[in-house]
Amino acid sequence: MSSSQRLAGKVSIITGGAQGIGLATALKFSREGAIVVVCDIRQAAVDAAVAQCQEAGAKALGRVVDVTQREMVDAMVQQVLNQFGRIDVLVNNAGITQDARLQKMTIEQFDRVIDVNLRGVFHCSQAVADAMVKQGSGVILNASSVVGIYGNFGQTNYAATKFGVIGFTKTWSRELGPKGVRVNAVAPGFVATPILSTIPDKVLQEMTDRVPLKRLGQPEDIANVYAFLASEEAAYINGAVLEVSGGMTV
Repeated sequence: MSSSQRLAGKVSIITGGAQGIGLATALKFSREGAIVVVCDIRQAAVDAAVAQCQEAGAKALGRVVDVTQREMVDAMVQQVLNQFGRIDVLVNNAGITQDARLQKMTIEQFDRVIDVNLRGVFHCSQAVADAMVKQGSGVILNASSVVGIYGNFGQTNYAATKFGVIGFTKTWSRELGPKGVRVNAVAPGFVATPILSTIPDKVLQEMTDRVPLKRLGQPEDIANVYAFLASEEAAYINGAVLEVSGGMTV
């Protein structure tokens, strides 16, 4: 383990860790020396992600977890504590979209996104908070979005959750900061992940054109920021919302 690894030995839980930004983050943390716990909803995807983390040199563990199910979250956290004795980092990355305009959105679409993106973040954070406070250190990183700062057409539910996550971040940074636990949020712009696979090329091009850097973000662009925020290099960053969008909102 080289001393240049910024997360050496840090026990890190990553939700939605089997694809997209979550997988990129799990792999980045692996390369930085972390002990990585990959949580996602499909066993095969979890297994594949864990194998990739191990190839990257990490001690990695996988758990099928639906973040909307508190018992599953609590059981996962307990397993991690039993196995490693501590939890250093939680990346609340799991999230979904179910887009529709206000007048067309179903109650089911609204509830499902709130359940995963907001309640899920609450469940996971509350489940690790006692352990972090007890050990006097820890980092909770929440996935917001530029949509959670500026809103977006057709994303009533998603925007509300990503605004809400900023509220969590600001509040928990005040509550947990005095106990040695830092809480921050990352607000990605348009990132090339499976979530964008349903979007027509023309729209993707329009999205790209809106970004001063003239490209969509890559999952690694976000993973790098999570790794920085989880590390001691970010020791004085607390309650921040870091926009990683290539300048699209300038």
